Amino acid sequence: MYVIFRCDCGRALYSKEGSDTRKCVCGRTLKVKKRRIFGKAGSFEEAAEIVRKLQEERYGTCHFTNPVKRE
Repeated sequence: MYVIFRCDCGRALYSKEGSDTRKCVCGRTLKVKKRRIFGKAGSFEEAAEIVRKLQEERYGTCHFTNPVKRE
C-alpha cells in the first residue's frame, strides 16, 4: 500500500505506507506520518498515476509524459 501526499513546495509525492521519511526533489526531508494524506494506492503504478494527476491539476500537463508533436 502506498500513500500520496504533498511537500511544502507543492510537489505531490508517494511513499510506502509505514515509511518514516521521504525526500522531495526540492531537498526537504519529510516525515510521512505528519503529512496530510491525499489518497492511497495498492501499487506503485497506481500511486504514480495519482501523483501525475495531482501535479497536472496544479501545474498543467506535463510535456515529458504527454509530448506534443512538433514539426
